[in-house]
Amino acid sequence: MQKKDAITIKDIAKALNLSVATVSRSLKDSYQISEQTKKKVRAYAEANHYMPNLMAQSLKNRKTRSIGLMICSIPNNFLAEVISGIESAANSKNYHVIITQSHESFEREMQNLDFLTSRAVDGFLVSIATETQNFSHFEEILSQNLPIVFFDRIPDIDNIHQVVSDNHEGAYNATKHLLQNGFTKIGHITSSVNLSITKERLEGYYKALEEFNIPLNEMYIKYCHHGGMLLEEVEKAISELLAAQIPVDAILTASDRITTATLKSLQERGLKIPDDIGIVGFTNFSFPELFNPPLTTVNQSAFEMGKTAAELLITQIESKRPLKAFEKIILPAVLTVRKTSMKAKQNTVSS
Repeated sequence: MQKKDAITIKDIAKALNLSVATVSRSLKDSYQISEQTKKKVRAYAEANHYMPNLMAQSLKNRKTRSIGLMICSIPNNFLAEVISGIESAANSKNYHVIITQSHESFEREMQNLDFLTSRAVDGFLVSIATETQNFSHFEEILSQNLPIVFFDRIPDIDNIHQVVSDNHEGAYNATKHLLQNGFTKIGHITSSVNLSITKERLEGYYKALEEFNIPLNEMYIKYCHHGGMLLEEVEKAISELLAAQIPVDAILTASDRITTATLKSLQERGLKIPDDIGIVGFTNFSFPELFNPPLTTVNQSAFEMGKTAAELLITQIESKRPLKAFEKIILPAVLTVRKTSMKAKQNTVSS
């Protein structure tokens, strides 16, 4: 069967007795064209399998209609949802997403940035690696007025666009909930001390302890410098928390990987949850109620984070002028209570 040649904007214009300019503007959803005309053009284009010539467009506009995405690792429930949100927004605007992974390495992150720059992507979506403390590679990109939106893990750079979770409130509510349910010796296993999300969650954790007049025990805070990617990091943290002079009676975990490893380790040790030890996890597992017992979670708006970040980036890319106002968008982190944190309330404390 002979393959039919792809139709062009000129073909659509001729078939509908419209100008090429009208068809082009209709396909770009221009406000200058009536909704009736745009619907007619779109319907004909879809029925006849019209595909835009992206290469020709990029040569004309000096755009590749591609977005470079820099994340730590794809095997991560939270980031999988973020990517879905990014692709949803990108696809709706006919952009392609090129995904790179740092695996928490600063060197790999710089290599990925060089690779994406060499591919002439139109903009960057970035969640920094745990090892990253020097941000000069991003500052150089920003100095060239190339569009960047940072999400989740944010570098300490002025005047940047960012989309984040309300990490402070999420950790505060989780810690407060544990305290209200009788847990008073709460450990916190978190990511690298360098990361913005680590600092924000620690502040929420501190605030809840202070409100309930619980002295801060620095020995109850454990850092996993690779974000739980290395299981031995999590195992070491749990061993130290349980071997403390006064062992913890609950743990707040700060990521999907840390939460999974913690649950596994506690159960392998024969500890009963929540009778022996309670747990609340920052995690975006699809079905936390299927854990035994069902897991109390702080759920981040991951899909919305990706979608919002991509939309903000595309707005920058398509803007006729450099954007002077920088946005920080904070999305909710929602505590959902299940059995892993529901200790009998006879020993509850009050603020």
